[in-house]
Amino acid sequence: MLTIDTSLAQDIVQRTMHIMPFKVNVIDVRGVILASGSPERIGDLHPGAQLALARRASVEIDELAASKLPGAKPGINLPLMLRGEICGVVGLTGKPEAVRQFGELVRVMAEMMLEQAQLLRELQHEKRYREEFLFQLVYRTGIPDASMQAWAARLALDLRLARAMFVLEVQDFGERLEQVLGELQQVQAALAQRWPELLTAVVSPGELVILEAFPVAGPQQGRAALAQKRLLELQQVAQLSLQSPCTLAMGVALPGLDGATASYQSAKQTGRVGRARNITGEPRVFSYLDLSLPVLLSGLQDGWQAEQLRQTLSRLLQHDRKSGALMRTLAAWFRHHSHATATAKALHIHRNTLDYRLQKIAELTGLDLDETDDRLLLYVALQLN
Repeated sequence: MLTIDTSLAQDIVQRTMHIMPFKVNVIDVRGVILASGSPERIGDLHPGAQLALARRASVEIDELAASKLPGAKPGINLPLMLRGEICGVVGLTGKPEAVRQFGELVRVMAEMMLEQAQLLRELQHEKRYREEFLFQLVYRTGIPDASMQAWAARLALDLRLARAMFVLEVQDFGERLEQVLGELQQVQAALAQRWPELLTAVVSPGELVILEAFPVAGPQQGRAALAQKRLLELQQVAQLSLQSPCTLAMGVALPGLDGATASYQSAKQTGRVGRARNITGEPRVFSYLDLSLPVLLSGLQDGWQAEQLRQTLSRLLQHDRKSGALMRTLAAWFRHHSHATATAKALHIHRNTLDYRLQKIAELTGLDLDETDDRLLLYVALQLN
């Protein structure tokens, strides 16, 4: 059953009394006055409204009828309809012949306000429904897959499509939790206004997640460019509401429930790797498609395998701890696909200087930079460093 809450009832009374010089009452389906131009009547039974509810029609009470109904006053009482159901009554106090001309206007205004409030409630309910689904995808609290699949169907979400999680994280907000939450909610509202189909949710303090379909077919380079474009679009909208520094990371696009969860985890790890590598600070958007290898290798941070990989660079790091020139050279060399000329130009050094440094790197690591396996081992070790 549709109901009228006290706050809405009071709003109806205040607005309608602006257009006419008579007292207005809003009554619920039990006949109890929720709000009134005569505040002392709130909580009382309204006999005229009870009659209107029983007859499902407007009821006029003149002075004679009022004298026979305890607690009644002269006036007109009109049932309020919302989606085919009576949800209450609006009453106008005064002589029927005086208030009659205002009755229909007041009823229409009240019903319009009720419809608007109901739509808002439904939108809020739908928003919470979508947010909770996304929360469950992120944390998987134990709801059976069958229930999650039904939930997805209710949201018209085709789980066969690959989708990517985007994670917007605010760093170092400290005691500004309330402010940051407010900013993230503003971002969420702005995203919903721009792209209503987006699934978004604030899943933890300082963290907003977005789920969106993303293509998995086609060349890697083209998809990486598309991911960067989308990241920058989302960041542009977010920055209008955010005053706090943040990063935005996109995970791997995968189908299904487990795929969405894995995408969230990969987006979180992409953000960590991106922040660790991002020296300049701008732009703070990171894509799994650009950082897939270091993100995948980040699972090797612990254990004997990681220790062995780190040993590859141990002598080099010890030798290079003051200037860092050899490590910068190695990183630039890999970044320029082992092209000597491009590497030397990027480092602003002579080609002979580059050759000397590469020879020194080979000497300190004991690896042959012309051998594919040695080169790969050195690259992986560098990614873990």
